[in-house]
Amino acid sequence: MGYYRAGFEVEGVDIKPQPHYPFKFYQADALTFPLEGYDAYHASPPCQLWSKSAKQWRKQGKVYLDYITPIRMRFILLHTLYIIENVPEAPLIQPTILDGGTFGMYINRRRAFETNFHVPFVLTCLLKNPLKMGRPPINSDDVIQPVGHFSGVAQAGRIMGIDWMNQGELSQAIPPAYTEYLGKYLLQASSHI
Repeated sequence: MGYYRAGFEVEGVDIKPQPHYPFKFYQADALTFPLEGYDAYHASPPCQLWSKSAKQWRKQGKVYLDYITPIRMRFILLHTLYIIENVPEAPLIQPTILDGGTFGMYINRRRAFETNFHVPFVLTCLLKNPLKMGRPPINSDDVIQPVGHFSGVAQAGRIMGIDWMNQGELSQAIPPAYTEYLGKYLLQASSHI
């Protein structure tokens, strides 16, 4: 949604169905989907290999694969503009870090964005005392951490600007404000190509 608001025509690809996705959608594997013909690319590979929230599963022997490296190689071979989003612990190259506090949102959703174009340094305003998963009740000034099964689904959707998503989708989503911000610099970079 953020890229759309920044002025892009958006199409999405995901290996799983996305019934609430508001744009043209292809259910396919992004590592094999034909990517030629687009002006720019954004990928959000699974983060479980690096995320703090999946650490418990890794300790129990669950194996997760690195999807960042192969998608980065696909983008580099296309010789075009790209953004790769993931958790701050992921091995991204000189990422821009954004959080809800950066945009005045009471949401703890810190994410890193690798770009192959210039994005100005952003001072991230980290919010204190994030709401822990499943902690009721939700007050209007609580900082929400929408991970896993969390309370305050409607409030999280409103705060993030994606109130059409359900709990599972919100737990994986990034607020459109992040990609709208990045999209403005992506448009500037694409006008210089």
